[in-house]
Amino acid sequence: MYTVKTLSFNIKTKGNASINNITGDIQSLLTSAGFEEGSALIFVVGSTAGVTTIEYEPGLLKDYPSFFEKIIPSNQRYHHDDTWHDGNGHSHVRASLQGASFTVPFSKRRLLLGTWQQIILVDFDIHPRNREIIVQLSGNKKNEN
Repeated sequence: MYTVKTLSFNIKTKGNASINNITGDIQSLLTSAGFEEGSALIFVVGSTAGVTTIEYEPGLLKDYPSFFEKIIPSNQRYHHDDTWHDGNGHSHVRASLQGASFTVPFSKRRLLLGTWQQIILVDFDIHPRNREIIVQLSGNKKNEN
């Protein structure tokens, strides 16, 4: 039977383009929800963070924030800062480019990710945050006898 279930969890971040591996959290929600096959939509609440996949390894954990600093520098003037005076205009632009959601298929109760592919939360804000991650599972649940 096709079912949709919306779940969530919170994670503390360090801000400043910090990267958190959230693959295990999502897999745990999927396993406990009893879905067999379908899709998991992962969404971060807020306008200064994003989600995607990456190989979660030390080199890329440095390269990824460096990439954003090159294309959307933190030391530039942003009109957002003129409006709100909060100094995180670059955080909003980076998060907008990254995207707030990501969809992963699953089958046999396992996320269908590559060997070196992990789901990450990137917090672009300028200070630590407590982020809410929404996971919406859509698909077929296991047969319960």
